[in-house]
Amino acid sequence: MSLSMYQASIPVFTRVLHNLAAVLGKGAAHAEARKIDPAVLLGMRLFPDMLPLTRQVQIVSDVTKGFPARITATEPPSWPDDEATFDALDARIRRTVEYLDGYSPEQIDGTEEKMVRLKIRGEPLSLAGRPYLFHFVLPNLYFHATTTYALLRHAGVELGKRDFLGWPL
Repeated sequence: MSLSMYQASIPVFTRVLHNLAAVLGKGAAHAEARKIDPAVLLGMRLFPDMLPLTRQVQIVSDVTKGFPARITATEPPSWPDDEATFDALDARIRRTVEYLDGYSPEQIDGTEEKMVRLKIRGEPLSLAGRPYLFHFVLPNLYFHATTTYALLRHAGVELGKRDFLGWPL
């Protein structure tokens, strides 16, 4: 049996989003226990020209909600990027999961060759469905989720690989 576009996308996105919410929850608890202003953690960057932690989470949300919308030729929902607390980021993640739960395998499967057109930093990008998923969406998902994890780990939040992967499986 081959791996379907649905199996390779929506359940994977949902798992990463749930794991990311748990990682952020540990970040919030860390800030509270150590009397750190949560805004300090949420504004962290690994280097000055990087996007802050809040934007990393927003991009995870955007890339995952963008995939099923674009692959089914609909517009992804547009949400303001105004989250400024751990609770607000958690709410965005929950809203993203709820949106993803609205898609069925029948809507996503069979879209391997469907052309997706989008703009990245004002530049047009056209990809067939499979490369869009495997060479754009999934790398972006893992890059920004990993960066969020790394920022919190760097701040001393007690996280391990199991937190990122969501073990036990």
